[in-house]
Amino acid sequence: MSILSTDRSLGSWSARSIVSTMFPLLIVLSVIVLAAGITLDRAEALLEEYRVLAIMVPTMVGLGGNLGAILSSRLSSRLHLGVATFDVRDTGLWANIAAILALAVTVFTVLAIGSYLLGLALGVGVALPTLLFIALVSGISIAVIAIVCSFGATYASYRLGVDPDDLTIPIVTNVVDVFGMLIFVGVSWVVLGF
Repeated sequence: MSILSTDRSLGSWSARSIVSTMFPLLIVLSVIVLAAGITLDRAEALLEEYRVLAIMVPTMVGLGGNLGAILSSRLSSRLHLGVATFDVRDTGLWANIAAILALAVTVFTVLAIGSYLLGLALGVGVALPTLLFIALVSGISIAVIAIVCSFGATYASYRLGVDPDDLTIPIVTNVVDVFGMLIFVGVSWVVLGF
């Protein structure tokens, strides 16, 4: 087991240090997020025909980013407390992964049901089993990406000597935004035969 040492500095609390660390990263992430916007623009015909999907897009992407932010925060807290490990035998890590996946199944099921009811009310509905399938396949895929990205960003920031509180959440939420959009549109395309 490799418990990470807490005597190693994880960056500085100075505003200058945080800004100098974050600014180049935010520039890169802004460029990456443009991909999500371009994907959404290309999916315009799909979203016009199945308008209930347009209702789901922002919530789907937002929930995926929130799942990643939750896990990143938990990992960062464990790192600051000196109890973080990145060992596959660490039951605490597996418990966090299981909690994120269980939360993903719950919130994406609720999203599908809520979107179905809203679609019925607005007259733009898609069958509930179809929405459930799209939401769960997309949502669980997004959750897995959020988990991998959270672990990678937290571990990399630690190894680089940068406080994970400064880096992990912007990285995870932006990456999940991009992949969340691509996965949701791709799964919708395939399932609806568009």
